[in-house]
Amino acid sequence: MIKFALLTVAAAFAAATVAFTRGDDPATAAPRVDRPVLTGTSADIPALERAVAAGQDDLRPDLALAYLQRARETEDTAFYDTAERALGRPKTPAGLAIAAQLAAARHEFTKALALGAKAGNLGAPIRVDALVELGRLDDAERELQAMIDRRPNLEGYARVSYVRELRGDLDGAVEAMRLALAAGGPSVEHGAYVNVLLGELERRRGRPAASRRAFQRTLALMPEHPEAEMGLARLDAARSLDAGIARLRRLADRLPDFDHLIALGEAELAAGKPARRTFQRVAAKRKTIGPLNADTALELALYEADHGNPREAVRFARFGYREAPSAKAADTLGWALTRAGAPKEGRRYTREALRDGALDPLWLAHAGLTEIAAGGDGRRELRLALAHGLDGHPWQAQQARRALG
Repeated sequence: MIKFALLTVAAAFAAATVAFTRGDDPATAAPRVDRPVLTGTSADIPALERAVAAGQDDLRPDLALAYLQRARETEDTAFYDTAERALGRPKTPAGLAIAAQLAAARHEFTKALALGAKAGNLGAPIRVDALVELGRLDDAERELQAMIDRRPNLEGYARVSYVRELRGDLDGAVEAMRLALAAGGPSVEHGAYVNVLLGELERRRGRPAASRRAFQRTLALMPEHPEAEMGLARLDAARSLDAGIARLRRLADRLPDFDHLIALGEAELAAGKPARRTFQRVAAKRKTIGPLNADTALELALYEADHGNPREAVRFARFGYREAPSAKAADTLGWALTRAGAPKEGRRYTREALRDGALDPLWLAHAGLTEIAAGGDGRRELRLALAHGLDGHPWQAQQARRALG
């Protein structure tokens, strides 16, 4: 599954009438000074901070939204706490929608769904995201159709693309993503990330040149965008392991995130190179992970299943699945069970992950290897995985080819 960033139209919030305070009466608030002209990007943060400090509490939602955008740009989750402090106690649909977005960013999807419901139409995008993550794809599609009927725009089309991808309709997903690009958004970051999503879809469709162009468009808009760099690294690894490792190493040195380090270590393993030092960095990074949410639990589960303690993997995966029973969570739990020696139980979940037709190469590889471990025939899934971009994950591609003989 493509890692889906929460795309929001900042202008909708900026245009909404909001009165966000920490208990202050707007009628007695300090005189408004230096009211900023907003661009809808994280560059607004300094001006918004000054305005809020001067008493312009109605700009708190805009400041919180800018912090959330900065979190997406940098992948620094510390901005979530900063955004929450800036937001204060939401009392309007616009503020409740931002609170819902913050809950979803923290992978608190049940909370996000409830807040999104209170936010009315402004909460529709987050309701769609939360329903998908809670494994309620049919409900998400109905919510999304109503959202598109009201206002077809970038955030709606991007979500249409994602749902089509989960249904296995990659051509339809690309078509919707191109509509999202054509619709445009309020910030450079939105356009950059939509190009990342398009690049990953093209990679999975077996169109590396189109995929590379999309990732490069992102880097033209936002140099060093981590998701675009990761996408290019997968393209490089499929063509030349040394080139993929070089790009992954630069990315991991600049941003030593969990997924970057694991991708580097697995590429080194596939190339027959020493990977111990990289996985030592993964182990050190693991110690810095705070309280578990659904996403971090699933990341840890996959790492433990492939490179650590499979029983721990099952524990993490069950927590992640309980919190957010998405297709991704089903895949992770199924694979953890298989690696822990329970492939017949694991098969129930890997099949659930593919129930709606998804063509995620890792899910397909896990499903195929689980079928074989359970005594079945997983060759179809393994061939589909290789046809839809598994070579971008070279260590897993080697496992698939070995299983196919």
